[in-house]
Amino acid sequence: MGAQSNVFITYMQLFPMMPLTYHVLTPIRFPLVNRFYKNHYPSGKAKRDEIIWIGESSQALICAVRFQCYADYQLMTGMAVHSEHRNQGIASALLKATQSQLKERSCYCFAFSHLSAFYQTHGFKIIDTQELPSDLRPRFERYNQHGKTLIAMQYQS
Repeated sequence: MGAQSNVFITYMQLFPMMPLTYHVLTPIRFPLVNRFYKNHYPSGKAKRDEIIWIGESSQALICAVRFQCYADYQLMTGMAVHSEHRNQGIASALLKATQSQLKERSCYCFAFSHLSAFYQTHGFKIIDTQELPSDLRPRFERYNQHGKTLIAMQYQS
């Protein structure tokens, strides 16, 4: 058993973190982001009409976040970081990289309650459900009724 545990090499040992580049996903790479979500955030699935920002090294996709655009607002959703790269400031860097997108029009997110402080440090404020656009409210309420503990938030530039 001891010999076998020495043989296991993690992804991080094989591919130490390289500098990341943050940018909007090009459409031809769309299957890549859904593979990423399948591996690191199974409930997330990108749609072709979303604006998808990614952070990647020369070896792999490391993080992603999606923006669903509506007439006069957007919903930020699906923020995910590769499981081997969490708690290293990558999500913060991704949010900083998306500043132009966040400021483009009113931006909302449904944050897991344990992540609300993280989003608050990046310019989001907790809002009352009644402050959500009327067509987002039922979606937010449905998610919470199905066992998710979410908090409605809005970006403040």
